[in-house]
Amino acid sequence: MPRIVSLIASATEIVHALGRTADQVGRSHECDFPAEGAGLPVCTRPRIPVDGTSAGIDRLVKAAAVANALSIYEVLDGVLEQLQPTHILTQTQCEVCAVSLADVERSVAARLASRPRIVSLAAASLEGIWDDVRRVAAALELADGGGTAVAAMRRRMSEIAGGVAALPRRRVVCLEWLEPLMAAGNWMPELVEMAGGVNLLSAVGLHSPPITWEQLAAADPDVIVAAPCGFDLDRTRRELYWLTDRPGWSRLRAVQEERVYIADGNRYFNRSGPGVVETLAILAEVLHGTGARFRGSGWLPVL
Repeated sequence: MPRIVSLIASATEIVHALGRTADQVGRSHECDFPAEGAGLPVCTRPRIPVDGTSAGIDRLVKAAAVANALSIYEVLDGVLEQLQPTHILTQTQCEVCAVSLADVERSVAARLASRPRIVSLAAASLEGIWDDVRRVAAALELADGGGTAVAAMRRRMSEIAGGVAALPRRRVVCLEWLEPLMAAGNWMPELVEMAGGVNLLSAVGLHSPPITWEQLAAADPDVIVAAPCGFDLDRTRRELYWLTDRPGWSRLRAVQEERVYIADGNRYFNRSGPGVVETLAILAEVLHGTGARFRGSGWLPVL
């Protein structure tokens, strides 16, 4: 039987979607879904404090880059030695967001007696996410290659998109970081469009770009969704002063029309896995008021 260690939250969710949670023996410090995995040994930890402000974390990450630090995350070799995994799931998409392939290659993984297969995920779009699901399924030698799981997710997303297709389209900026400002890229522009919005300031398949306050003000979107990477609702609420204290904030269309929202970036908006189905549902609720299933857990209005 496989012994899976997942070093990225989205991979843990993919394992769950494929029905193989029982085969997972280790997780990253950020893996928080499904609940069944909470008691698994933690195989990673951050090298920098991650409880600071948006600006403080950004400074630490940039300082580490300037100093040519190996990584801002550490793979716990001793834990891997004990677990002897047959599969290690990691990623190459972003070295800031999660443990990377390079981190794993520098660890003891290559020298483990179990000779684990390293599966690296690299999604930058919805199609890339489906490819990652198939990649994990193939590595686990699942008969249908992940096709059933991908089809189910795509079907649910089509239903959500179909339910809002005829509704008014609003111009949207999703923010992945608050200081400095970053617009949410990668798969997020696709989700905004599927949810019946018009995405601004970022492009499908490209990393989330830094933007200036002047660019945001000039775009003057109908809707602003703040979902900083790794932040939950409470933490995002505490960081909103990076927006609300800006000169001209109160003059923005989204503010005047009370269409500014915070969202749980950590759980929904920043993960390239099955959770994108729920992210789409959240965007549909925010943009069109199609329901309140995720209000309070996935999003809240800024009042």
